[in-house]
Amino acid sequence: MLKKKVHIYTDGACRGNPGIGGWGASLHYNGTTKEIYGGEQLTTNNRMEMTAVIKALSLLKEPSNLTINSDSKYIIDGINQWLPNWKKRNWKTTSKKPVKNVDLWQQMDQLLQQHQVNWVWVKGHSGNLGNERADELANMGIDSL
Repeated sequence: MLKKKVHIYTDGACRGNPGIGGWGASLHYNGTTKEIYGGEQLTTNNRMEMTAVIKALSLLKEPSNLTINSDSKYIIDGINQWLPNWKKRNWKTTSKKPVKNVDLWQQMDQLLQQHQVNWVWVKGHSGNLGNERADELANMGIDSL
């Protein structure tokens, strides 16, 4: 059975790092768009980038074929390069230190299990409309606090 194809754009923002932060995501399926955003008082940019992905994944009700667009090299490299080894080493880095943001990495990893995912890195603030909108949503998350 063919899975739903969902395109997702995510972004995180922080005013100060750490500082007040926001996350935003725009999900596109079958001609419909759903936008979400939120914020936290004291956080980091990386945590907001990850939260945007987690919140978007949490909305999905069934296994889907996803294209997730992010301007975060931290997320793209984390998923594509580091995550398998972190899991093999019981969530430790190569220098045997605990993985930063392990709570969010574990949550994201769990949510991704049921989906087929194509990760796409997009350059931030380069005119990509989906990324620009996700950035606006992330800043709306900050402004909502």
